[in-house]
Amino acid sequence: MPQDSRTEVYDAIVVGSGATGGWAAKRLSEAGLKVALLEAGRNISPSEFTEHMPAYKLKYRDLSPEIARTRPVQKQCYACMEYNYDWFVDDVQNPYSTPAGKPFTWQRLRIVGGRTLVWGRQSYRLSDLDFKAASHDGYGEDWPFSYKDLAPYYDIVEDYVGISGAAEGNDALPDGHFLPPMKMTCGEVQLRDRVKDKFRRTVTIGRTAILTKNHNGRAACHYCGPCERGCVTFSYFSSPFTTVKDALKTGKCKLITNAVVSHIDMDNGENKAQGVTYVDRVTHMTYQVRGRVVILCAQALESTRLLLNSKTRVYTNGLGNSSGALGHYLMDHAVGAGAAAEIPELATKYSASQPHRANGIYLIRFRNLHKGPQHQRFIRGYGYQGDAGMSFNFGAEGFGARYKAAVVRGTYGISLGAFGESLGRWDNFCEIDPNLKDAWGIPALKIQMTHGENEAAMMEDAAVAAAEMLEAAGAQNIRITSRVEMPGMAIHEVGTARMGNDPKKSVLNAYNQTHDVKNVFVTDGACYVSSACQNPTLTMMAITVRASDHLVERFKKNEV
Repeated sequence: MPQDSRTEVYDAIVVGSGATGGWAAKRLSEAGLKVALLEAGRNISPSEFTEHMPAYKLKYRDLSPEIARTRPVQKQCYACMEYNYDWFVDDVQNPYSTPAGKPFTWQRLRIVGGRTLVWGRQSYRLSDLDFKAASHDGYGEDWPFSYKDLAPYYDIVEDYVGISGAAEGNDALPDGHFLPPMKMTCGEVQLRDRVKDKFRRTVTIGRTAILTKNHNGRAACHYCGPCERGCVTFSYFSSPFTTVKDALKTGKCKLITNAVVSHIDMDNGENKAQGVTYVDRVTHMTYQVRGRVVILCAQALESTRLLLNSKTRVYTNGLGNSSGALGHYLMDHAVGAGAAAEIPELATKYSASQPHRANGIYLIRFRNLHKGPQHQRFIRGYGYQGDAGMSFNFGAEGFGARYKAAVVRGTYGISLGAFGESLGRWDNFCEIDPNLKDAWGIPALKIQMTHGENEAAMMEDAAVAAAEMLEAAGAQNIRITSRVEMPGMAIHEVGTARMGNDPKKSVLNAYNQTHDVKNVFVTDGACYVSSACQNPTLTMMAITVRASDHLVERFKKNEV
């Protein structure tokens, strides 16, 4: 079995080049460590970006039969379309299974940068309402650190990435280091003011990883809109053109693309990882890379799949799994509830040439706070994302010129969609399917997850509360939805290799090091102890910087 380099032993092997992998590679290589950054997909060029391509240039007008054939799961994601579908995994080559009647949609990209190329970019800090939730309501486990411990690393990430937003002074959603906020529309301002007056709740502009002024060599957003198709000005944060670029610039980091890692290689005599084995995605040849430390940043389920597939004579149930917790406590935000309506008083003639703000509003959690009443039907809480503004009224009545005039006259819509906390439960888990392998012969996952009674009650409450707030804002024709979408639809899957101080209940310690194997780390969403209700990527990046800096200090002390 050939090695990628016959003589090179890297200080660190980072698996995955997305939000967390890019940060690990940047932080470690800038500290002087030799890093191998492995990515299962190919590299990407800005020449592929299509955010300015008109729809009429698409061969199939976004109805490509290739998408239906090769991406039946991936097309459930709003961002997977004819413009960019080849960034997403081929579902035929990358299968997974679910039990009958328990669907789970797993959205994945295999390309340098991963999901940072198409993510929603909403970037919110967690607070001790989240990190110490178990102490508040008695459910589950606390995180092994507090907000105070992570706050300096939030600062580092925000200062580098560039997060536009507004400070609100709300304890449930800590303020950060913000670039100037994007402007709210008239309807959003009206909602904000009336919700504050009547309910004492906070509506703010979305805190988003999109630049509102030139920052760190990247240009401010020009409001073209479809960020999921790329950004030639690099105005939104994606790792290939930021963290990965910086890592490669040091000369200390080697990027190895098309490297589908199958497992971690162990030196059982020393109980240490000695590197990884990967299969070349194109040639199907097998290679090994050797390193003093292995850091998994492949995405929550993929990193756990690697640990489960790295079982040995000593670790028969998967690497780092002496607690038995590996694979368990899978979480994904509960979504599907909310309300939509119109505000006729704000309607004006609509133009397709107006700027398209790739951001919305955020309504901060107001249920089950540290102070105040606790809801009788559910624990934890939810926040809302939404927006308000003009759009064409394609549902207008009439024919010919009358219909065209009605379409252009438009309608002023407003909506709120809830994102609720998903409780960590043992019976939501992933494991290796003994009968299923991917195109490279690597055993695939079987994923079992359902949302429970707590999530259902939360979504019912969120639907009613959304309708009440829209009504207070002067909206009419209010339509509510209170369903709970199938797990995976939030694309915020976390857990399965959670952190904790007790090795009998967790997989990782407070610095993302596996309790069982001291030179294996996991810093992506797999490490989450509880899901909170905020989008997870900003926190994952801050956790990675914290773990990376701690690891650098250990290298300096020769403790690795």
